[in-house]
Amino acid sequence: AAPGPRSYTTLRDEAVKLFNSLQQLESQRDPVPLIQGILQTCLDLPPLVDEIYCQLVKQTTEPPAPGGPGDLHYWQLLTCMSCTFLPSPPVLRFLRFHLDRRVLTESRFPASEMAKYACFIREALGKTRGRECVPSLEEILVLMRRQEMICTVHCPGAAACSVAISSHTTAEEVRAASVARELVSRLGLSQSPNLFALYEQSRLREQPVGSSTLLADVLTRFE
Repeated sequence: AAPGPRSYTTLRDEAVKLFNSLQQLESQRDPVPLIQGILQTCLDLPPLVDEIYCQLVKQTTEPPAPGGPGDLHYWQLLTCMSCTFLPSPPVLRFLRFHLDRRVLTESRFPASEMAKYACFIREALGKTRGRECVPSLEEILVLMRRQEMICTVHCPGAAACSVAISSHTTAEEVRAASVARELVSRLGLSQSPNLFALYEQSRLREQPVGSSTLLADVLTRFE
């Protein structure tokens, strides 16, 4: 399940705990739960977002084992951070410089995983506007591979469509996509003045999904 409410101490103490978590990340065989825990702390304590970004820039600059598991886990956490939080403008400029430098350094090796992560993060930072929830475990796994998630949209009856979404896809973008037009056609609503809308349904509630809502946040709530 996604992390729930936590109790925290001082920002200084929590920053030390996060630093220790980053150290543990190097040797984790399954880094996903630890990554989600770090993201949850940053969501609950926004002043620590810049701290983690600066730590990750430091850890991904001339690592002792370039391309090793520890280095890879840091880049994967940086990828998840970039799809969840925007740092302050000074840190953002510093981060972009770091990413551009890494891409330039790795340009001799087009297949370099680190260069691919750097490019992915650079692009994500241009789309991220902040999240209501941290990425789900499934989303983190997908981001670690720099891929999209597959979301199933159900409609009245047995019809359903699979939609590829990213961490930045809104309900409005899905509604305007070709899948929405396909569903409208299936339901015979092409001449109807009614609009297609997405609903979030669980055992406890059913409610429309706001047009600006990130579908990744909806999926995290289901998790």
